[in-house]
Amino acid sequence: MAASRYPRGRVALERALSKLRLASRREAQHLIRDGAVTVNGHVVTDPLAAVHPERDAIVVSGERATARQWRTIAFHKPRGCVTTRHDPQGRPTVFDLLGDAGEGLAAVGRLDLATTGLLLLTTDTQLAESLTNPQHAVVRRYVVTVRGEVSDEDCAALERGRDGLRAASVSVRKRSRRETHLIVELTEGKNREIRRLFAGIGCEVTRLLRVAYGTIELGALQPGQWREVSADEFSHR
Repeated sequence: MAASRYPRGRVALERALSKLRLASRREAQHLIRDGAVTVNGHVVTDPLAAVHPERDAIVVSGERATARQWRTIAFHKPRGCVTTRHDPQGRPTVFDLLGDAGEGLAAVGRLDLATTGLLLLTTDTQLAESLTNPQHAVVRRYVVTVRGEVSDEDCAALERGRDGLRAASVSVRKRSRRETHLIVELTEGKNREIRRLFAGIGCEVTRLLRVAYGTIELGALQPGQWREVSADEFSHR
C-alpha cells in the first residue's frame, strides 16, 4: 500500500517500527505476524495496519516502543573476530570488543574473520538498509594484497566480472612476482566477494583491509578503536 493512501500522520505498522529504529522492515513484518506487537493494547498482526508512531502506544514483545537515540560509529575491526553478536563456536565478536559502546547497535553488513578495517554500526535500520542495498551502489574500498603478480589484463577481467561477481574498479599500487598490492572497489557486499574474485584468476588474498564505506573512511583508527559518526557525514552519499 502506498504511503500516500494513509491518513496524515499515519504509516504502516511495519514502517513505524522501522521509523522508530526498532527493526528493519523485514524484521518488523515477522514480529507483527508472530503476534509480538500490540497497538493501544490490541494485538495487531497486519504489517500494513495504519498507526500514528508519535501518538499510538506500540508495544513490541512486552516493551513500549520508543525511538532509539540515533547513533552510528566507525569501528576498525581487527583480524580474528566475527561480525555477529553471539558466535556458536565461541570466537570473539566485534561486540565483545566494543563492550558497552556497542549497546543497541547493529552492524552494517559484515566483514569475515580474516578481513580487517572499517565496519559501520548503527541504531538506524533505514540507514543500514540504504547502505547495503545493491541498487544504491554504495562504494566499499579495500586495500588488497595477493600472492603472485596481477597483470593489467587480470585487473580488466576482475572489472568485467564472472559468475555474478564483479569489481567496480581495480588498480595496482605495487606488484612483483612475489605479491601484488591493489585498491579494489565494490558496490555490493556479497559473501567473500574479493577473495572469490581473486581465486577466479588464480590468486590468493593474503591481506584484506576495508578503508572506506561510502563517504565514511577508516582514517587513522587503529585495530579495535572506534569513533562516533555524525549524520552529516552521510549527507553526500
